[in-house]
Amino acid sequence: MRKTVGFILFGLAGFLLTAAVLAMVYVPDQVKRTPLDTDSTTRLSGQAAVLPSGEGSPVKAVSRTVADGEASDDDVIVFDTFSCLMRDVGEGPDCTEDDSEGSPLVTAGTDRFATDRRTALAVNDEEYVGAAAEPHEGLVNKFPFDVQQETYPYWDGLVGRAVDAEFQADEEIDGLPVYKFLISLTDEPAEISNGISGLYSTEKTLWIDQGTGKIIDQSEAQVRQLDDGTTVLDLELSFTDETVAANVEDAKASNAQLSLVRRAPIVLGVLALIALAAGAFLAFAGTTAPRRDERRDVSLDELTTSRRGR
Repeated sequence: MRKTVGFILFGLAGFLLTAAVLAMVYVPDQVKRTPLDTDSTTRLSGQAAVLPSGEGSPVKAVSRTVADGEASDDDVIVFDTFSCLMRDVGEGPDCTEDDSEGSPLVTAGTDRFATDRRTALAVNDEEYVGAAAEPHEGLVNKFPFDVQQETYPYWDGLVGRAVDAEFQADEEIDGLPVYKFLISLTDEPAEISNGISGLYSTEKTLWIDQGTGKIIDQSEAQVRQLDDGTTVLDLELSFTDETVAANVEDAKASNAQLSLVRRAPIVLGVLALIALAAGAFLAFAGTTAPRRDERRDVSLDELTTSRRGR
């Protein structure tokens, strides 16, 4: 019976070792992918001076990003994003279609793009986004998993290309380790409004979760000017406290799952060694000694018989 249990434990050890190898090699690649059920809403608030009045006023912005699961696959995820910037006039909708004079609407727009689920870099294949979608470059709405302290290309829709997001510092937000990145542009030619060209400047700071690459917080000081120097928009905007708190909570939960995946090979390996040792003990321990005893008994009997025969 002991031998049977021992060999069963050998089989369990083999299974656990196989599981450990899979957990180390295969599982992380499956887990470290942008989830296909992404549906996030980001809210921002700040101040802006907007033509025609040029007077500063409180503003609010909302951006909703939803994954198109049907258009996505194992490697690429497709997103539809809606964003809206409005004067903050108190209670009211997040956005309005009313763009007449006196409306609180400043800008609004939609975007469709695709990214690699592992690297987070833009993918422009028509099979995902269609022929009418604007081509994107670099990172668009998140950083890759396991962010590094380096410069990343980050999409800026106003200049229509990727710009440098430069690493600045290792910081912490509500107990969550983050990396701080800075995007800085000055007087870049751009389409500053629908059909209107001008100059665009921005100082955008991003705080990125080191594990998942999620944008935890963001602040931006942006200026848009006509070619003659007239300021069309002078904007300061950042994530609301509620948005930052929700991002931190979500990132901590995701990092806990990733940590479990990282620890799984070690735990499974230790369990495999325990099962292997226990199996060896039950299968082989105590089998050698009895054989020696049996040989000793036989030799004594033979010795006695031999002496009697004499």
